This record gives sequence, structure tokens and C-alpha cells, in this order.
Amino acid sequence: MAKIRYISAQELKQLYDTDEVLVCDIREHDEFNREHIRGALNMPLSKFDPKQLAIAGKSMEHVAIHCQSGNRTKMNEAKFAQIDREEVLIVNGGISAWKAIGCIVNKNSKAPLPIMRQVQIVAGSLIMLGVLLGYFVAPGFFLLSGFVGAGLTFAGVTGFCGMANLLMLLPYNKKQQCGVCQ
Repeated sequence: MAKIRYISAQELKQLYDTDEVLVCDIREHDEFNREHIRGALNMPLSKFDPKQLAIAGKSMEHVAIHCQSGNRTKMNEAKFAQIDREEVLIVNGGISAWKAIGCIVNKNSKAPLPIMRQVQIVAGSLIMLGVLLGYFVAPGFFLLSGFVGAGLTFAGVTGFCGMANLLMLLPYNKKQQCGVCQ
């Protein structure tokens, strides 16, 4: 069982400059493809395997794990403690803290918006459309707004978002595998 130690982005930068650290990004593939620390390994939390990470980081002195803001890493500390190492580093503030201290990230400006932002845009637009059509055309269009609201409520309660799954089928949202999860 690994000892967990929290480090700042500045401490990660010092380790990164020595090439003695494997940086593991636990964000999902779409987030990683949009921007990531150069050389980082992408192992999304949804597919996280402590054994794979232990193998990948075998030749490195340190393994540092980060997400976007640090929340996902803190909430899943027990998973990271299962990595077969003496110590696992967790980066406080995630990639946001890394960028805040002026460190460079690889960016892909052609990557699509995060899927949840796409859901918010589509859901908000459909709700507004339903309200406007219901008010100006026919009251039956208010059902569109109600249907979308019910779908969002269902997604919040169950964790299953049908709209997100539909949006993921669009060509520009096709997952591009990378890291050890190919």
C-alpha cells in the first residue's frame, strides 16, 4: 500500500525538470486531448488500474497523479494508495495549478468542447425553444422543456445522461484513445 503525499504544482515542476517523475493524468480522454502536461500518461479514472500504473512508472523515482483541479484525485485517494509503490504523489490543484504557475501544456485547439458543456448548450437551447414556442405558437411546446428538464433530473439521479451519450456519437466527439488505455 502506497503512502500518499500531496505536492504543489511548483514541487511537481521541480521533479518534472529532473525527468524523475511519471506524471499520470486521470482526466477522461476528451479532457486530456484538449490539453495536457507534455509527456503525461493518460489513465482515466473510469479505467484506472493501479497495476498498470505501477508497471508504467517502474523505472521512475516518483509517480505523480493529477486531474483538472485536484478534486478527483482527493476523492479517489484510496485507489491511488493501491499502487505498488512506497509513495504516490498527488498534485494539489491539478493541471489548473500547473498552468497558474506558468508551466506549459500541450493544447489542441481543434478538440471539441467538453461533453458536459455540449449537453448544457443543447439542453438550455431546447428548454428556451420549448418555452418560446409554447408561448408564441402552441402551449404543447412547453412539453419539450419539461421533457428536457426530466432528462436532466434523471441524469443527475442515476448518473446516466442519454443526451451526452447521443452527443458522443457525433463524428467530432469520437473518442481518441491514448496512453495505456488503448
